[in-house]
Amino acid sequence: MKKIAVVFASAGLLALAACGEKPAEEANNANAVVENVVVDNAMNAVANASNVAENATNAANATNAM
Repeated sequence: MKKIAVVFASAGLLALAACGEKPAEEANNANAVVENVVVDNAMNAVANASNVAENATNAANATNAM
């Protein structure tokens, strides 16, 4: 979904540029917002993977303790 948002934001900016209109500041900031969301999602994915690895370690340790 994020890639689609980037495409639409970019297309909107290109359309405004083609008409000679100066894009609004909100439109200029749209790409930055989408990029921040993508980075946040990537960081969350890494954190989730770390949690999965930690949970697997804990499960292995619990099994060994029995």
